[in-house]
Amino acid sequence: MTFNTYGNKKNQSLLLIPGLGVSYEIFLPLIKLLKDDFFIVAVGIDGFLIGKASNFTSVDDQSVQVIRYVQENLGGHLEVAYGLSLGGKILSRIMERNEIVIGHAIMDAAPLLPLPKWSVNPLRYYQSLNVWTCYHWTGFWKFVFHSHYFDVLLDECKKVWPYGKGKAVRDGYKDVYTNKLESIQGEDIHFWYGTKEAFVAKPQVEHLLKLCPNAHIEVFPKMNHGQLLVDHPEEIATRILNMKTNR
Repeated sequence: MTFNTYGNKKNQSLLLIPGLGVSYEIFLPLIKLLKDDFFIVAVGIDGFLIGKASNFTSVDDQSVQVIRYVQENLGGHLEVAYGLSLGGKILSRIMERNEIVIGHAIMDAAPLLPLPKWSVNPLRYYQSLNVWTCYHWTGFWKFVFHSHYFDVLLDECKKVWPYGKGKAVRDGYKDVYTNKLESIQGEDIHFWYGTKEAFVAKPQVEHLLKLCPNAHIEVFPKMNHGQLLVDHPEEIATRILNMKTNR
């Protein structure tokens, strides 16, 4: 795992954790908007590192590495933490362990529930094929996914695929979807998702609200998985700044 820092360490801290199959650089547009206001730590997840071969270990191991970094470098406290997809899963596990203080936590379409056991293996191989197909982009797939949003995800995928390949995707997918969030602790917990991913996201929300009835749920119209970050980083930046201001 890598910890890439931006901004003045005297500022309040912001942790960014990316999703499966992409690097921390997916956050660069957001970082540009917030680096003057926060000390930003953008995490590189094992298995999805740029220029360095590595294996995905587990959600729990990634969580422990983040916790250790925050304890050793940030006094055990984060003002804001934002996790996208797999990053949100890692963030949920950090809050489940409850070993550091997080002022505001944002889980963007985080998978908090396991899939049925029979489906995990077929789906993780399908996901690996899906990412491989994206990496080997063709005219047909460009026609199917004709959007700026998907093109950006493709570019991010290309950065890390050579260093972890299908094994990192399959291992990450398996661990994410065989673990269930059992408890969660936090001062201010948010869960975001887009209407185009509602079928998958709604069960996660229902589970979260059972564990934390005060969690803030926000649904973004016409947004798909990860699209808010890709197409509207300024919207996320504004919301994070408002959290800082209202504290």
